[in-house]
Amino acid sequence: SGSLIAYSEANTNNGNRGRVAHADAVASKKKKVVVLGTGWAAMTFLKNLNNSIYEVEVVSPRNFFLFTPLLPSVTCGKVEARSIVEPIRNIIRKKNIDVSYREAECTKIDPANNKIYCHATANTNSKRREEFAIDYDYLIIAVGAQVNTFNTPGVEGNCHFLKEIDDAQKIRRNVIDAFEKASLPNLTEEERKKMLHFVVVGGGPTGVEFAAELHDFVNEDVVKLYPMVQNFVKITVLEATDHILNMFDKRITKFAEHKFGRDNIEVKLGSMVTKVTENEICTKAKGSDKTTSMPYGMVLWSTGIGPRPIVKDFMKQIGQGNRRALATDEWLRVEGVGNVYALGDCATINQRKVMEDITEIFKKADADNSGTLTLKEFQDISNDICERYPQMQLYLKSKPVRNIFDRPSQVKGKTSKESIELSIEEFKSALSEVDTQLKNLPATAQVANQQGAYLAKCFNRMEECEINPEGPTRIRGTGRHRFRPF
Repeated sequence: SGSLIAYSEANTNNGNRGRVAHADAVASKKKKVVVLGTGWAAMTFLKNLNNSIYEVEVVSPRNFFLFTPLLPSVTCGKVEARSIVEPIRNIIRKKNIDVSYREAECTKIDPANNKIYCHATANTNSKRREEFAIDYDYLIIAVGAQVNTFNTPGVEGNCHFLKEIDDAQKIRRNVIDAFEKASLPNLTEEERKKMLHFVVVGGGPTGVEFAAELHDFVNEDVVKLYPMVQNFVKITVLEATDHILNMFDKRITKFAEHKFGRDNIEVKLGSMVTKVTENEICTKAKGSDKTTSMPYGMVLWSTGIGPRPIVKDFMKQIGQGNRRALATDEWLRVEGVGNVYALGDCATINQRKVMEDITEIFKKADADNSGTLTLKEFQDISNDICERYPQMQLYLKSKPVRNIFDRPSQVKGKTSKESIELSIEEFKSALSEVDTQLKNLPATAQVANQQGAYLAKCFNRMEECEINPEGPTRIRGTGRHRFRPF
């Protein structure tokens, strides 16, 4: 009995040592993923990541996630600011993988040594902010973007932006102050009109949503709270292009313009802002050199976005200094850097064109190697082509697959499209306009959310990730991959 007990204890101790050694070995093999940012793209990636082979470190000066689509609602008090934020630590503590957070700002990316350099942003008694470095195996840049002023004089000092929660709260205070001041008895009508003239520069999603929220506030709340000044309120939207919301479907643009017209929200198209002073905003009509000015009470500037300083510096390092955003391939990998990914507002995808790969597409579709392509052969591979080239899916909505075979049928006089066979030149001719459907994705929360979920899906499936210098990242054990090249 004593011998059996001794053997059992020895075996147990050996087993425990083996398990500890195995755990240490697993921990040492973990790949470190550093995520810059706590916005839509970064948080969606983090929420969907469930592969325990990674050690994740999130670095951002903002220790909460902000639900940006509701920022315009905060400006008029419809939604409270605390309702659209979620602390990052609440998010990461629910994860069953190794995740940590650092409240710090990244000041430099060193892709040659796989390091980033940061400094703390929390208030400290020390005037000197110590810099520290963080190593990474994979870096995910999702820092978003900053407002683009296009170097217009007076914008920085006289206009409001709407990117952060502090911006929304500041606008809310100014909106209420404008109505309170306009309600004072010692003002003229012209002064009241000036105070209650709200100008929105930029007809993108942010500007349009703010104008709509402000209109609802005036018609639902101001009529009750400030009945004496409701008739002095004016909302003006200035857009430099020919339409508002021009990055979306034309039906959305048309609906928004008609809705604003019915609501007496003035939309001035082709109107470019040249200068903003303390009391007036100067504009110039498209195709004209004449400058006009109008008084205002508050201006919201939402004309577009530009790269943050950290992204600008990184772009110069990798030879992308002349671009407006980090260029990535279809795998969201920064071009020229194998283990750095970028997603969200700070990046743009360089989608390959169909005509560049038309020969490879034709060979892939030509299953019997006959040198010609039938309708059935093209239909069999059309789903794969649409996954690899999103512009093909848009093209086929306006021109179905069967219609691609119309032109040869007229030439050859055949009545059955199933019997038509296209040569490589005829195939090129039929798809010659497909790349005109290629558009850059808009900088919206929906796009960032989709990119974060897609990248997390890729990382979850990675059993081993290695960089192929001759092509995209090869992912083993993934099965069918959405952007898998031919």
